Amino acid sequence: MSYARETAPMPQGKITAILVFTTLLWGGSFLFNKIGMREIPPVHFFFFRFALAALLMGIVCIPRLGRLNRQIVRRGAVVGVALAAVNLSFVLGVSGTTISRAGYLNNLFVIFIPLLSFLVWRERVDRVTFGGVALAVAGLWFLASGGAEGFNRGDFLSTVCALFIAVHIITVSRVLRDEDVYLVTFVQFATVACVGGAITLAMPWPAFRIGAAGGWSLAYCAIFPTVICFTLQNTYQRYTTPTKAGLIYTMDPVWSMLAGVFILGERLTPREFFGCMLILLAVAGPLFVRLYVEHKQRILYRLGAAGEAEEGE
Repeated sequence: MSYARETAPMPQGKITAILVFTTLLWGGSFLFNKIGMREIPPVHFFFFRFALAALLMGIVCIPRLGRLNRQIVRRGAVVGVALAAVNLSFVLGVSGTTISRAGYLNNLFVIFIPLLSFLVWRERVDRVTFGGVALAVAGLWFLASGGAEGFNRGDFLSTVCALFIAVHIITVSRVLRDEDVYLVTFVQFATVACVGGAITLAMPWPAFRIGAAGGWSLAYCAIFPTVICFTLQNTYQRYTTPTKAGLIYTMDPVWSMLAGVFILGERLTPREFFGCMLILLAVAGPLFVRLYVEHKQRILYRLGAAGEAEEGE
């Protein structure tokens, strides 16, 4: 654990506010994906979103393009493939279920990260994480038994999306080093756009027309939860602990549920709502425990440092 974060020049309140703002923008992406896909097929929406995001990020990176090298392209492409899997499963999942359910199911990535780390690298999984997994399974059962369609195809793909989010996060931590954040992000978006373009070319091109709702939804999803959120996350998350950031990001499904209820008129049955709350507890509970442990270790570190200083005198 690094205690240098405590001396960061940026106020923690500002960092928290900015990261909370990113969760609001991410939560809005569920709503605008749902609206946009009323006019645009999911895979095409996915392609158009990242083609526009790559174009915008490329414009931002014009002064930096001279520093683009083979290593950045290679590593950005690896992370970009993982990001493509995330967003392809995301649009297919959201198109097949409510955004309230999709938001909570996507948040299961917090549980999948330690499980994948155990399966691939044999990293220890603590009892708190196992407790979270048990709560998540219970939440999934209540979701499946509470809705009219049960645990449908969209729910399954939203859960798969959570798995790919975990893969993407692990890939970022394992692959990226000290590369230029903006250039890596540009390569990621360009890779996702290429994957989306290849899939749309391989599929029959359906007849559709992009109206005002579809156009504005595409613009929102390309600019706010993609270009702006990735930039804010990469810029500010480094000044806080992963545990605190994880707790902040659990707000995503809260925003998506509020948007679903108050804008789209979605309604959850009591069993569905209870299942969502169990999933939220499964995600946030272990994070709160880790935050408490980190706080306790920080206090012990300070007391130890104070004791050493007194002995030195």
